[in-house]
This record gives sequence, structure tokens and C-alpha cells, in this order.
Amino acid sequence: MSYVTTVTIIGTLAGVVGTGLGGLISIIAGNRRDSTLGFVLAFSGGVMLSVVFADLFPEALRLGGIPTSLVGLSLGIALLLLLDLYLPHSHFLSLGCNDRHSRFLQSSLLLGLGIAMHNLPEGLAIGAGYAVSEHLGLGLAIIIAIQNVPEGMAMGGPMKAACIDDRHILLWSCLAGVPMGLGALMGAALGTVSPRMLSLALGLAAGAMLYITFDELLPEAHELSSGGHASTFGAMVGAVLGLLLILLLPGLS
Repeated sequence: MSYVTTVTIIGTLAGVVGTGLGGLISIIAGNRRDSTLGFVLAFSGGVMLSVVFADLFPEALRLGGIPTSLVGLSLGIALLLLLDLYLPHSHFLSLGCNDRHSRFLQSSLLLGLGIAMHNLPEGLAIGAGYAVSEHLGLGLAIIIAIQNVPEGMAMGGPMKAACIDDRHILLWSCLAGVPMGLGALMGAALGTVSPRMLSLALGLAAGAMLYITFDELLPEAHELSSGGHASTFGAMVGAVLGLLLILLLPGLS
């Protein structure tokens, strides 16, 4: 097996196992009561905010500076806005769901797209790391796989809130990690990746996640809570858990 093939397989596994495990956790933990769904959706939003502000955007700033990072962030927001405007809002792959379930499904698909865009530059980092040393590349793959768990949970939450069966939740959560394999292939083949390009890609992913969190996840969670505090606590728990995981990751490297 060639070096590039090996790195591609490792990168793909890191993405698929990470997001897939997060989706599996959502399947095990989720149920359909409105207050619980509000908590789950807000939890997903809280995780995404911690990922954006404690991981993605700071890394984009470090690699490319303020202008490149802001350009990427703006492009990500604009891309998701266009998708949101032109993606069908009713009966889209609804599989017999009502309109509210269709909105949950749309939220999960948009969020999955943001996660997939995030996984591509992370795969590039794995491939470039392997070009430096096998130890560095494998360490990055393990860390990124663990980091992808809460992202899979964030994607699985809205899908659990819709009428999507557990097998499809697991399938789509795993598929969101596949672009990491493509990124690892590119990184291994190129040997090095421009920091400015990585910064732009990370900013793009951050903007996409930011848009879906504030436009879909948190408003829907608040509506489901019906004046209660489920969404408030869900968002806070998600943000704190996501932040703790990000802070603990360097100790694993």
C-alpha cells in the first residue's frame, strides 16, 4: 500500500469515526419530547459556538491574519445564506414528516455541510503532518477524530428531532467526515499547504457554522422550549462541554 493511500485511509477514518461516534451518541441520548428536543438543538448550537470561537476562527487568525480570516468567515456566511434561501423549506426529503420536522432536517443538512467544509482543511493538516513525520500525522489524526465527536453530536441532534431513523442519522453523520480523507489525500500529495489557504478554509467553515447556529438551531430550540429554560441550559452545557474538550485536546498530542 502506497504512502498516499495509507494517509488517505487514516484521514478518512479520523473523520468518519469522529463524526459517526457523535451521531451515535445523539441516537442513544435523544428522544422526541419538545423540551428535550429544545435542549438537544441548543446543545448542538452551544457546541458549534465553542468550536467556532475557541478553535476554528483563532486557528484561522493564527494562520492567515485578520483579513484572510474575515474573508473566509464572510464567504461561509454568504454561502449558507444562499443555500438557506434556495434550499426547499418544505417536504425536502421529508419522508412523511410534518413541516416542523422538515425544518429540523434542513438544519441538520446545512450543519452537515458546514462540518464537511471544516473537515477538508483538517484533513489537509493531517496529510501535511504526515509529510513532516508519521508521529505528527498520526497524533493530529487522533486529536481531530476526538474533536469531531461533538460536531457529530451537533449534526445528529437536529436529525433526531426530525423523523429520521437511526440508521440514516448514523450514515449521514459518518459521511460528514469523509471530506477529511480527501483533505488528507491532498495534503499528503502536496506535502505542504499554504497557511493562507488553510486560514481561508477554516474561516469559511466557521462562517457556515455560525450562520446555521444563529439562524436555525438556537431560534428553533427557543421555540420548542415554550418559554422554559431547556434551550438556555442546553446552549450553556454545549458551549462549556465543547470548550472543555477543545482545551483538553492539546494534552492528548
